[in-house]
Amino acid sequence: MNAIIDRDGCIGCGLCPDICPEVFRIADDGLAEAYGEVTKDNVDNAKRAENSCPVSVITVEE
Repeated sequence: MNAIIDRDGCIGCGLCPDICPEVFRIADDGLAEAYGEVTKDNVDNAKRAENSCPVSVITVEE
């Protein structure tokens, strides 16, 4: 499983790392990035982050 962020559309709100810090973080440039692997243990939170993104730039592939 994999998470992808379209960083061109990211506004850096910080919601995704708040919801799923095992997969998402805010990079040095202030935008979110997917750095961790989506696993069976965190897929629910990764999907919740995808669905909660205010600009819909997160894709979680199963």
